[in-house]
Amino acid sequence: MALFVIADLHLSLGADKPMDVFRGWQNYVQRLEENWRAAVAPEDTVVIAGDISWAMKLEDCVKDFSFINSLPGQKLLMKGNHDYWWNTRSKIDQFLSANDFDTIRILHNCGYRVGDRAICGTRGWLYNSETEEDRKVVSREAGRLLASMAEAKALGGQLTVFLHYPPVYGGMECREILDILVENQVSDCYFGHIHGQYAAQKALTGSYKGVRMHLISCDYVNFQPVLVENGPN
Repeated sequence: MALFVIADLHLSLGADKPMDVFRGWQNYVQRLEENWRAAVAPEDTVVIAGDISWAMKLEDCVKDFSFINSLPGQKLLMKGNHDYWWNTRSKIDQFLSANDFDTIRILHNCGYRVGDRAICGTRGWLYNSETEEDRKVVSREAGRLLASMAEAKALGGQLTVFLHYPPVYGGMECREILDILVENQVSDCYFGHIHGQYAAQKALTGSYKGVRMHLISCDYVNFQPVLVENGPN
């Protein structure tokens, strides 16, 4: 019962927006599927940390979600900045049930326990929030992270946070999010959103203020789900 994570699948099986046009993304769906099937077992769990589908509406996600559902393991989906299809939790749950997507759940204002890990997270927001609107979004995201964290803590285990946006990037901090990680002694924080070699160089990885930071964007990890924790032998 291992735990994996990956972000930024950017699937477009039901839309005309293939990522293959970008450097390094050629045949990415095939590469992702092959790597996933080689690493993930049916009893494992994979967190998909945002930017999952290019679909604009929930009902247009059927092909992308069918692909995800067909892959081994349970999947916990999070919202990214390009998930325009995202809706209320009740509507997403109804959509999943109606289409028999029985290996997919969402991680949003809630927590889960997988093995020894207490899982929580939220989308996050920009690390240079300067406008009043940005500050409102950051405050809301911090509240969502706290709500998710409270539920995860109640389940016990090693507190592990998943975000879409990085909490630290290019020397800038999203203090509202970072302070929560530090104050709650989060062991590991996994984030996506960052693409390309140049941008990845500015993403902070390794230990920062006691939190281990991990960049897990699809192209950065070569379309390979990243192991967070092995299950018991």
